[in-house]
Amino acid sequence: MIKLSPVLSEKIWGYEQWIASTHPNGLQKNFYDAIGGEYPLLIKIIQADETLSVQVHPDDEAAARLENDRGKTECWYVLDAKPDAQLVYGLKEQYSSEDLRKAIADNRLEDYLHFVPVHKGDFIFIPAGTVHAIGGGMRLLETQQSCDITYRLYDWGRPRELHVEKGLQVIKHDGSSSIGQFPGEFACQYFTLRSVHISGGFSMLVEKGEKPEDWQLLYCLDGQGTIKNSGQDNQMNLQAEDIVALAPGEKITLEGSMNIMLIRCGNHPS
Repeated sequence: MIKLSPVLSEKIWGYEQWIASTHPNGLQKNFYDAIGGEYPLLIKIIQADETLSVQVHPDDEAAARLENDRGKTECWYVLDAKPDAQLVYGLKEQYSSEDLRKAIADNRLEDYLHFVPVHKGDFIFIPAGTVHAIGGGMRLLETQQSCDITYRLYDWGRPRELHVEKGLQVIKHDGSSSIGQFPGEFACQYFTLRSVHISGGFSMLVEKGEKPEDWQLLYCLDGQGTIKNSGQDNQMNLQAEDIVALAPGEKITLEGSMNIMLIRCGNHPS
């Protein structure tokens, strides 16, 4: 097991910390070397002091066609949010590309967007093709495919580059999932998340495997304690926002009072 150090990226709206990444744009070399290659997921902390752009990401098929890359399905766990925090989650209804193109040109896309309030502990699943924007006043744990493709549709008047035509090509109108408190476990094609409350002790065995994607991640949501591998004499302290990469086949023991999020590649519901 190895504790990972974040790669910081300052933004005009706040900042990102890439906390588990083998992506070239935010490479953690010790993580890449330990797992022996590319990890299919990218984990971030997003500190949104101001609202992000309205954006959309391509799915695997569109990303391969447009960028020779994988797609970007993601999800957010709300670590903290101001009382009036909200985000854009999809469109109010299904619109044509012509309708959206004109709304963007006329600087009135907000009339077409679905705004929803969010609270600490909420979970939001963002399949590729979903129009979205993170509002100001929140901090998120983001789990996503390891992809850095973002098509910016609208930026609230800020003079940054837009990617309207590509964005309009990849929008999907599949409907939005419900937003609410994290149910304890979530699984999709690309990742599985499970939260665990620890009061005292907790042990787990990481499934065996030989591929980079067989590594799992343990993120401390809050509280503090220790983590140790049964095959090592040393132990690590854990506190809020620490993340540890767990090797396949390891037996892990945690002690303390904390809430953790276990993250793994692929669909593995318990």
